[in-house]
Amino acid sequence: MNLAPYLKRALWATLLSLTGCGVPGIPRPPSLDLPQPVTDLRAVRKGEEVFLAWAIPTATTDGPRLRHLGSTQICRSTDSAATDCARSIASVAPPPQSQQANSATRNTNRQVTFTDQLPPAILSSDPAAEFFYAVSVLNQRGRSAGLSNKVIVPAVVALPPPSDFRAQVTADGVLLSWTGISQSEETAELRNLYRVYRREEATRADMIVGEMPFGALRTYLILDHSFEWEKSYEYRATVVNLIHVAGRPETQFEGDDTPSIRVFAHDIFPPAVPSGLQAVFSGVGQQPFVDLIWAPDTEPDLAGYYVYRHEPGTPEQKINPEIVKTPAYRDTKVSPGHTYFYSVSAVDVRGNESAHSAEASESVP
Repeated sequence: MNLAPYLKRALWATLLSLTGCGVPGIPRPPSLDLPQPVTDLRAVRKGEEVFLAWAIPTATTDGPRLRHLGSTQICRSTDSAATDCARSIASVAPPPQSQQANSATRNTNRQVTFTDQLPPAILSSDPAAEFFYAVSVLNQRGRSAGLSNKVIVPAVVALPPPSDFRAQVTADGVLLSWTGISQSEETAELRNLYRVYRREEATRADMIVGEMPFGALRTYLILDHSFEWEKSYEYRATVVNLIHVAGRPETQFEGDDTPSIRVFAHDIFPPAVPSGLQAVFSGVGQQPFVDLIWAPDTEPDLAGYYVYRHEPGTPEQKINPEIVKTPAYRDTKVSPGHTYFYSVSAVDVRGNESAHSAEASESVP
């Protein structure tokens, strides 16, 4: 009996089974368990505070997922060439082990923040002065793979917020005012401007409503037109420091804010009084009527007009059953031998009505 075919099939089966099950490869050295350095450190200065944010690494420098994390050292230096955190200003504790495990399993980075309160002694009047921030993430044995990316923050002294900040609702908008700062000495390298923010109370969204450069004014004014009536807002102002040092890109940072002022933009302001009212009789060979025309109002929230009429010695009455949308009206309820006096008012979408215009009169023969 020829056993060669059976032996050949058995040999192939053995080779395939070895390939499918996996053969032990070259042994790997044990992991150093060093967290990968942070690469997304960000910094924002506000007044005398610097807000730092970064994502905790989820992997080690040699590949495996990071499961045991130590503290993170916060490094601040005036030396841009520093390669290690020789003197940390603070230490951030690692997140709980359960959160570390969840991040490793999901391969997601947990965001961490830290606020550095700048000591007055290290601030400078020199616009070119800077701080350099970095973070160093340690493993549980206190070892690090190196510093994160470095971020630059201006070290110049911030100006205080403007004083006597006020907000007043007017017919033209929200009028914002404040008293100027007198102790600022601007140079070609350091300039300042005022910036005003508005925050919508419902959405908590901020937007800049205006900016004004420093000047010799004692009182500064900005009129906010872009709000919506019948909503609540918070306004605040701050000073922006603009730094222009030769050979560097322009940088800026804000000082502290004024206390916020809450404003309810309630519209109690009627449109302007219509003007130019004219009354013209027409009725030869047809039913008599009086045509009225006047100059249009231009308010964006204008809803239309009311038309009033009276005869000598009688009180006036509104004669249009619905708001007149255009600056014209035809009065067909007139009688021969009568004289009529007309006036019009403007009304907005919230029902605020203006005073009556000057009267125009017309007689029906």
